[in-house]
This record gives sequence, C-alpha cells and structure tokens, in this order.
Amino acid sequence: MDFYIVIPAHNEQDTIGLTLESIVNQTLQPNHIVVVNDNSTDNTSEIISTFTEKYNWISSINLTTSNKHIPGAKVINAFYKGLEVLDDNYDIICKYDADIIFPNNYLESISKLFESDSKIGIAGGIPFIKKNDAWVFERVASKNHVRGPIKSYRKKCFEAIGGLKESVGWDSIDVLLAQYYGWKIQTDTNLHVKHLKPTGKTYSKNTKYLRGEALYKMRFGVILTLIASLKSAFNKRSISYFFNSVIGYLKAKREKQTFLVDENQGRFIRQLHWKNIKKKIF
Repeated sequence: MDFYIVIPAHNEQDTIGLTLESIVNQTLQPNHIVVVNDNSTDNTSEIISTFTEKYNWISSINLTTSNKHIPGAKVINAFYKGLEVLDDNYDIICKYDADIIFPNNYLESISKLFESDSKIGIAGGIPFIKKNDAWVFERVASKNHVRGPIKSYRKKCFEAIGGLKESVGWDSIDVLLAQYYGWKIQTDTNLHVKHLKPTGKTYSKNTKYLRGEALYKMRFGVILTLIASLKSAFNKRSISYFFNSVIGYLKAKREKQTFLVDENQGRFIRQLHWKNIKKKIF
C-alpha cells in the first residue's frame, strides 16, 4: 500500500529528529513525507533539513501563522498545507505528530490491518507516555480509539468524511463520521508508540473550555456532555477538567456556535454513544 505522511511541526527541535528517524527505519517505508514547519522559532527547520537533504522522499514547507499552540484549527490547517503539495496517488494518508517515536514495524502493521478488512477506514496503534522511568498507556481515550497524533486513513474513508475539520475535536469527529458512513475503526493494541509530549502539556489556559465547545459542535447534548466530561476528568484525575468542559459547552451553546455535523449525523453520534454506554452497563 502507498503511504503518504504529513507531519505538522511547531517548535519541535527536541523531538522531530526522533520522529523522522523512527519513520526512516520502518520495515515498510512510506512513499512520501511532508513536514510542515509551522512558525517554529527554534532549530526545528535545521533538523528537518538534515532529513530532506538525505532522503528525496522527505520534503518540507514553511508556514508563518500564529505562534500559539492551540488544538484544532492550527494543526489541521498545517496538515492541509502539507497535503496540497502531494498528489492523490496514495492508498493511505497519515497525519502524524512531530513528537512520536514509532516502532520499526509500525507502517507494516498498519498496512496489514487495512489489508485484512476493506471496511477498515481508520487505523493506528496506541500511545504510551513516560512516567517515573516507565512507559505507560496514555489514558486520554480508550485503547479502541485511534488517537490524533497517529492517525492513518484509507483514502476512500478520508474522502467520505470530507477530510478533517479545522476545529478542536477533529480527532473525535473523524471517527464518528467514519462510522456514520459505514467504516470501521481499528487499533492494534500490541503496536505501542512513544508519545514524547503528553496530550495537553503545551496547551495554554485559554484552551481549557475548548473540549466542551467541541462536544457542543458535535451535537452531544447536555446529558452526554456531562457523561463524557466526567469520564475524561476521571482519566485525567482532574475535577477542574469536568467543570471547564461543561462551561465550554454552555458557552458554545449561548453563543450559538456553528455545528460541525448536520442533524442526521448528530443523531447518529448520540445514538452511538448511548449504545456504547448501555454495553458497558449491561
């Protein structure tokens, strides 16, 4: 399978070299990698250049956007800038973060997942973070959810969902819409990747309400928002996360922010979540 990879990078001098080195050493190498250097003020650009000079299938582009590290629009905008310089002769398009170390069989394993079932639309491994000198599962989402830093999409699925939303919550909306259009989501729980910067570590205080806003934009409704926020707060061991999510939801509702899914998609999303909740209860 032909793999194309886009890697948005903002001030990643400590990690981007490790990420690219782990991809270069894959047992199944990708056809193209584009690294999008998004307004970095450190040595990210110089490190990227050491790879583009050595490998003709790795290229880079430079953007000058906001220097704020805000989840959602910024990273997806960078992703699309990278996608624009690629042709569409790919089987799998990947959006990877610049702070990941992949096991050397990662792409080969992902390829086998996609080949095993033509209805698998999104696939990935599971991320681990370093804690007290040990690598432990990053409990931000379940092991069945393909996380934002390591997303791989089958071309037909990517096109069916209309690509990625330039909004916070894009990495939840994509899997929900994929299921709406009949695609499967698959993780390989034996495929461990090292996430060098835990999720949310570099976010500012201004982003604390964005999770709640995303739930509103996905048409979760009040009750599901409360349940989802409580679950995430428990995983993060942070009661303030729960209250901030609820405040963010109410803020978005008061401002009548634009939904990211239509009414039918929203109804499907709510039904899917209630179905999953009932499975866990019963």
